[in-house]
Formats: sequence, C-alpha cells, structure tokens
Amino acid sequence: MKPRYLQLTPQIGELVWQQSPTDDLLAMQLAYIQLLEHHFGDKLIEFRQGFTRISLRWKEETDHRDFQKILSDLNPVPVVLPEKTWEIPVCYHESLAFDLEAFCKTKGLTLDQLMAIHTGSTYRIHFFGFLPGFFYLNGLPEILHSPRKATPSLSVPAGSVAIGGAQTGIYPCQSPGGWHCIGQTPIPLFDPKSKPPVWAKSGEQIQFRSITLEEFNNWSDANSFFKQP
Repeated sequence: MKPRYLQLTPQIGELVWQQSPTDDLLAMQLAYIQLLEHHFGDKLIEFRQGFTRISLRWKEETDHRDFQKILSDLNPVPVVLPEKTWEIPVCYHESLAFDLEAFCKTKGLTLDQLMAIHTGSTYRIHFFGFLPGFFYLNGLPEILHSPRKATPSLSVPAGSVAIGGAQTGIYPCQSPGGWHCIGQTPIPLFDPKSKPPVWAKSGEQIQFRSITLEEFNNWSDANSFFKQP
C-alpha cells in the first residue's frame, strides 16, 4: 500500500494512494504522517491529510527525486486505529434543518427511515478541513448519498448535520454551504479557547443519536455526549 509521490511545485508535493478511503488506508496514512514528522519535521512547514493523499509543504525548494528515493525505502507499520466512539445527539426536525423535508422526498424515505439509516452507522473521522473542527467522515450508507446543492445556501447554522456527495458532516460554525441539512446538534465542535480546540481526533469514530426538539432546546450537559467502549 505504498503511495506515489507527485511534485506540484518546488516546495509542494503529495503522497497519493490510488484506492478508495478505508480504515486500512487511514491506518497507513497515519503511519506515514508519524514517519514524516519524525524524519522530516524540521524541513516541513506543514502537511495536510485528505481521504487518499497527504500534501507536503517544504520550508525550502526540495530536490523531490531525493525524497522519492527515501520514500521508497520507508516501510511504516499501519497504526492501530482507536476504538473510541463519540456519540453525537442530533435533532432531526424541520425547524432546525431546512433541507430535511426535501431530502426525504427526493430519497423516497420517511423521516423515521432517514433517522434509522443515518444513526444506524458508525462513521470514522479521517481528517479535518473546510472549517476548523469540520469532520471528514467515512461510512455514509449509499442510499443516503446525494449530490451537493446546485446553489449553495448562504448561511448554514452552526451544528447543522448535513449530507453532501458520499459524506455526512457537521458544520462547526455558521457559514455558507452546499450540503443538505437534515438535522442539528447542540454540541459545540470547535472552541479556540480550549486545548485542544477540537475534542475528537483523526481515527476516532462518530455515531449519531436522535433526540427530540425538546431535548435539543433544553440541552445543557456538555459532558454526556460521548461514550468509549
């Protein structure tokens, strides 16, 4: 499961895997990240992880041929993915999710069916991006896959649980967005004053749990939303 290395600019390159996102690929990516930090941390400005690639930004112009030779000799052992699962309460109510009714109609599902499918899967956190604290999750059942909106919404409320393409995710703050909003969580996802500002890590898992509108409006226990096997 060795990646290809692509040179994009004299200071930017990418490790690329030609396969679909899986737990096995994530475990290998995290292993490569550990090795990169250990061997090249002082030469890198940053690296960014995606579903099937890791982008590297070097401090100086790099002879990418030398790095390719070193890379070919690296044989990282895949990390053991954490078993920790965060249980996220979600209220699937039309007053909190402006796309809920249309999404159910498009998919030919009742609200109960949608909730059962969406909460019935466990989702793996692969990386963070788009917004601070935005989880990129893998594991959305295919029946819920849906193209992003042709016209994005100008303002999506913080905590909105949404679906776009083959992904589901949670908007950590108010922002424009092109995903279909089907619910909302009362749990904050990002706090710049906290250390760390995001309470979950790559490799951990998310499971959604349905709550009522009354529970949403009266939610107060910030420590009751997670579980650990």
